Amino acid sequence: MKKKRVVYEAQEDYLESIYYLSLRQESVRSVDVAEERNVSKATVSQAVHALKAKGLLDFAPDGALLLTETGEEIAKKVYERHELLTRLLIDLGVSVKVARHDACRLEHFMSEETFQAFKKLAETMKKDT
Repeated sequence: MKKKRVVYEAQEDYLESIYYLSLRQESVRSVDVAEERNVSKATVSQAVHALKAKGLLDFAPDGALLLTETGEEIAKKVYERHELLTRLLIDLGVSVKVARHDACRLEHFMSEETFQAFKKLAETMKKDT
């Protein structure tokens, strides 16, 4: 029986940050993640080593952070949820700052069924505009 990999909310946030940065720049280093998340390099170092131990992240020879296939899969899922929820909340009249914060909290705990319902709602709202 395959053991389920447990990934905590904070770890998902780090994976999402690394993925987000990788969309905007050629390589991602720990210092980039520290700046993005507004945390110390030591905090990032602990996080990325925990992600590596779980098989979600590797280090390039030059020290750049590389998501593994599984790490990228998790990061994309969290990023997609974050982006969709942020847009929906803003469309509902929530301020950008609050929408981003609330989306970050919601993205970790909602079921796949609920997320798919939100996706359908977003598509409906898009058609109506």
